[in-house]
Amino acid sequence: MTNAPSDEQLSAWLDSALPDDEQQRVEAWLAANPEAEARVRAWAADRDALRALGDVWLVGPVPERLVQVVQRPAQAPAWRQAAMAAGLLVAGAALGAGGLWQWQQHQAGPTAAVQAGAALAGPTGWVSRAAYAHAVYVAEPRHAVEVRAQEEHLARWLTRRIDVPVKLFDLRDQGFELIGGRLLPDGDGKSAQLMYQDAQGLRVTVYLRKPPDGTETAFRWERQGELGLFYWVESGAGYALVGALPKATLLALAEAIYRQHPGAVR
Repeated sequence: MTNAPSDEQLSAWLDSALPDDEQQRVEAWLAANPEAEARVRAWAADRDALRALGDVWLVGPVPERLVQVVQRPAQAPAWRQAAMAAGLLVAGAALGAGGLWQWQQHQAGPTAAVQAGAALAGPTGWVSRAAYAHAVYVAEPRHAVEVRAQEEHLARWLTRRIDVPVKLFDLRDQGFELIGGRLLPDGDGKSAQLMYQDAQGLRVTVYLRKPPDGTETAFRWERQGELGLFYWVESGAGYALVGALPKATLLALAEAIYRQHPGAVR
């Protein structure tokens, strides 16, 4: 193949949807173009992470929060369109990389699946956004974080951007080292994600945000597919600890985080 394949062809190749001869030509082209191959592999990682996050909705009843669909303006911000796409993939989860790429190429009218994604992305759905962000970035082998833990300005930068004091929690006693963090869109504002990893390569993330007024401060547990989440609000900051780990392990991590917060009641 002398000419570069289109994105449609690349996504079809990823889903093994091309004729055999064309499948082989695209594969040969990717082997000779490592940057393009890395981009396509990133599509695959996102697809697989979203499928894993959506398994719970494929085997169980439709969650009540998805039934109560929230109507959204026609012109939603870019982050919300991405969250709607996530909801579409979670609800269907049988879509391949081609389905993900095709959604990004046009804006269709509202459907039940897209509205379900909007419900997940609503102002009360920040915990679901934390789970989605975890599923997307935890699968990244090389670009899991935006700023590495070794960079001294990480906490200051995130604190300034999300308007919430960000502490780099020490979870070494629980066997997890900080990798780094990133800035994320969240509702009408921003959130931060800190990522930790243990000696076996298992990862957990801590999602921090400024909660809306009136948010309850209860310490809560939730499971979304293979992911477990502990979340709470303390001293004007919302926290969500996310990971595909046993509840007892996540609880020990959540308690360690809670004890390190300056405003925590001990």
